[in-house]
Amino acid sequence: MTPTTPSLPTPLVKSVAVTGAGSGIGEATARRLAADGHRVLLGGRRTDRLERITSEITAAGGRAAFRRLDVTDAADTRAFVDAALERYGQLDALVNNAGVMPLSPLDALRTEEWDRMLDVNVRGVLHGIAAALPVMRARGRGHIVNIASVGAYEVSPTAAVYCATKFAVRAISEGLRQESDGRIRVTLVSPGVTESELADGITDPVAREAMRSYRAVALPAAAIADAIAYALSQPPEVDVNEIVVRPAATTG
Repeated sequence: MTPTTPSLPTPLVKSVAVTGAGSGIGEATARRLAADGHRVLLGGRRTDRLERITSEITAAGGRAAFRRLDVTDAADTRAFVDAALERYGQLDALVNNAGVMPLSPLDALRTEEWDRMLDVNVRGVLHGIAAALPVMRARGRGHIVNIASVGAYEVSPTAAVYCATKFAVRAISEGLRQESDGRIRVTLVSPGVTESELADGITDPVAREAMRSYRAVALPAAAIADAIAYALSQPPEVDVNEIVVRPAATTG
C-alpha cells in the first residue's frame, strides 16, 4: 500500500484591520494577508492609494476594503474598527502599523516633529488598542500586532525621540500581553531598515544624509509582511511575542 500524506487543515480565514496601509509595510501586509485568504480592511490618510491597492487586491481574487483613517483621532480609530465589524462581522486581528520618523538631533528643537511622532507612533497605537480591545474581549479572543522598530532596543544619534516612541510601543505591547490572560494574543514586530516612505519625512539635512547611506541594505517590505503573516498563522495556543527582522548585512 502506498503511504499517503495527511492533508493539512484549511487555514482559518480571519478579518484583519491594518493601519498605515497606503504604502510600505502596511501595504505589503494587506497584500500578503489577502493573498493568504484573509479579509482585510485597509486604513490610512491617502484614500487614492488605499483605493488603488484595494482594487488590485480584489482583482487578484482577494477580499479587501478601505476606509480613511487618522490614527491620532481616537473617535476615527473606533469608527475604523466599527467599519471592519460592519463589513466582515468580526475583527480577528489589528495590525497597528501607522508610524512617522522625522529624525533630527535634539538640539535642532523640532518640537512639532516630536509631537507628531508621539501622536502617531504612541497615541495611534493606544487608540488602536482602545478601539479593538473591547471587541476582542467580548468575543473572547483576538490578536493585536504592533509594529515597532529595532529602535525599540537601541538608540542612535538623531533618533532619540523616534526610539523613545518605539520603546514605548514595546512596553505597551508587553503590558497588554501580561494583562490579556492568553485571550488576546499580542505580537511586537520590530523591523530593521526596510523599504518605506518613512525616511521621506526627514526634514533635517544631517539626519536625511545619514539615513540615505543607512538604507543601502534595506529589506523589502514584504519581508516584514511575511513575519506578520507567520505570527497570525499560529494556532490559538501559540503567542509569538516578539519578532526582530534585520537585513543580514547589518550588525546593529
